[in-house]
Amino acid sequence: MASRNLHPETIVLHGGYRQDDGTGSVAVPIYQTTSYQFKTTQHAENLFALRELGNIYTRIMNPTCDVLERRVAMLDGGAAALAVSSGQAASTLAIMNLCRSGDNFVSSTDLYGGTWNLFANTISAMGVEARFVDPADPEGFARATDANTRCYYAETLPNPKLHVFPIREVAEIGRSLGVPLIVDNTAAPVICRPLEHGAAVVMYSTTKYIGGHGTSIGGLIVDGGSFDWEASAERFPNLTEPDPSYHGAIWTEAAKPLGPIAYILRARVVLLRDIGTAMSPFNAFLFIQGLETLPLRMQRHCDNAAQVAAYLKDHAKVARVIFPGFQSGVMRKRADTYLAGGYGALVGFELKDGREAGRRFIDALQLVYHVANIGDARTLAIHPATTTHSQLSPEDRMATGVSEGYVRLSVGIEHIDDILADVAQALAQA
Repeated sequence: MASRNLHPETIVLHGGYRQDDGTGSVAVPIYQTTSYQFKTTQHAENLFALRELGNIYTRIMNPTCDVLERRVAMLDGGAAALAVSSGQAASTLAIMNLCRSGDNFVSSTDLYGGTWNLFANTISAMGVEARFVDPADPEGFARATDANTRCYYAETLPNPKLHVFPIREVAEIGRSLGVPLIVDNTAAPVICRPLEHGAAVVMYSTTKYIGGHGTSIGGLIVDGGSFDWEASAERFPNLTEPDPSYHGAIWTEAAKPLGPIAYILRARVVLLRDIGTAMSPFNAFLFIQGLETLPLRMQRHCDNAAQVAAYLKDHAKVARVIFPGFQSGVMRKRADTYLAGGYGALVGFELKDGREAGRRFIDALQLVYHVANIGDARTLAIHPATTTHSQLSPEDRMATGVSEGYVRLSVGIEHIDDILADVAQALAQA
């Protein structure tokens, strides 16, 4: 089914699947299997030689995962996608698909803490250097680029700062230098389409808004299909030189009969095959259920978050509200440019009475969950200074945007009056 004439609300219900060929089932089946019967020896040979695409082993591909991949690729306007076991796995594979020991990549400083640690410590220990740049100055990415730079990496809407990343500005810098931009769009599905602004690859923690139900861990990588890997062949030996891990395949050549999917093809048949970070079919099924209501939920998330932010802004105990809709200058311009239909579901605020006020607020909540997560249909809250950022020095916490009295809300889709009532009574005790 072509996606260019379909709206997001339709794609998430119909994209990439009509019915099960064997049974006619309208609901996507859970193909809970490890392996697949080949039609003939020639069919098996064709699959392994990539002369045709199909199912070999669920560690590499699975029909339930395939529907999820197709739908999210259509939703983002990409060429193909790959489902993996977590958002962290998606970040890791997205980078390592291009980088070898001795290479580097340039990352925004505004990152989820787990991604920062992955880049600064785990991946660096593999011999791949992460160079961190403040996205407030997009030209910093160009200054950090050299002949061994393989990609740029950023988050659309990073917390706790909630400063929208300058996607087009950095993507254009990268393309002029032959460097692709990878964007983690976890916090802004539907309301931001990074591929339309020049990003080459998009990734998600499907654990968050795509699922929405808080039951499953997963991740996705979407290949935009628009980056010319061959034009900067010297930067991408993983894609443009014979790959000894797959019979000397040159991925830019191998992908040509299949479409502009060299990047995601290698990620699937080399990294996913070898590292094994596969999404389970059952989790893929659950993410498909969440995806079906994602556009509707994102609208409610954004509407509720805007009303919560407005309430907090005028509260006597609140020193400052961190929300893209309240930003000014270039940050507000970026929010208006890249976020369509709302400013996201994340709201941060600083309590005037500091750390103890933050603790009292969290402990007083009755409806809102105290959870170290974002993206559930339920409203979630956390006090980073005593949890997610507690191991940082006070100076480092402030550098990330976390003050002693900072509280982060991931605003859910409950009735707004009920959310506000719980926030109000908790503030009264803060």
